[in-house]
Amino acid sequence: MKMSRALQLCLGAILAALYVGCATAQIDWNTRVGVYTYDQAIHELGPPDKQAKLSDGQNVAEWVTHHYNGSSFAVGTGFYGRPGGVGVIQSVGQNGYDTSLRLTFTTNNILATWSKN
Repeated sequence: MKMSRALQLCLGAILAALYVGCATAQIDWNTRVGVYTYDQAIHELGPPDKQAKLSDGQNVAEWVTHHYNGSSFAVGTGFYGRPGGVGVIQSVGQNGYDTSLRLTFTTNNILATWSKN
């Protein structure tokens, strides 16, 4: 099957837009240290999920960037001997975790350090 030139150009443009969109989502936090403000973080990321003021006046704010929710389920049976026995095992559990971005701001609300987990 042969694609028309217009369809090829359209698909190429869509792929290019997806590539650029994904590439711009990555932020180089090292370049923002010393210049990025707390107000800019709120404007860009929204209100933090957790926040604390340290005794030296620094502000630590944490944003949940991804939430992974998983679960497990297992059922087992067994038969043994005469006249016979049956055992059933069932396990249900939640295996979820979050990834987060933690930004620490100076007393002047300028980014001092950052970390991801």
